[in-house]
Amino acid sequence: MVQELSTDPYVPMTGSLDFNATHDQAVAYIERQHDRLVSGAGFSFCVADNRTDQPLGQAGLWLKELIAGRASAGYAIAPFARGRGRAAEALSAITTFGWSLAALYRIELYIEPWNIASQRTAEVAGYEREGLLRSRQELGGRRVDMFLYASIRPERS
Repeated sequence: MVQELSTDPYVPMTGSLDFNATHDQAVAYIERQHDRLVSGAGFSFCVADNRTDQPLGQAGLWLKELIAGRASAGYAIAPFARGRGRAAEALSAITTFGWSLAALYRIELYIEPWNIASQRTAEVAGYEREGLLRSRQELGGRRVDMFLYASIRPERS
């Protein structure tokens, strides 16, 4: 699954997965994901089919700004598994998990304006678009705009 995920021209630009990864590069990527929690970077999960356990993608909750009550989330579904709502299910699960962290009050997503599928995923998972961040970050050697989406911790009763 990781090797297939690496064939998407966009996914490798957003993280540490090599484009068209070899078997060894895919294994190294998985090993890096295992280190995310130990290093304090966050939580990285394999997205799998809940009936068959077939791996379908990756989702993460990144804690770089946890001290400020914020985290960011990300998700990627392998090309063979897209179009079936798996990304929204994964994002919903990551968000629910995030609320188990007492210090977390806000989870953010950064989505390029052209990425309509990811915008829909965010909205299905209950995220709201808050605005456009112009020239937010560099991807693929160019500065890109990003929509900011966020989910706020539900009120506790």
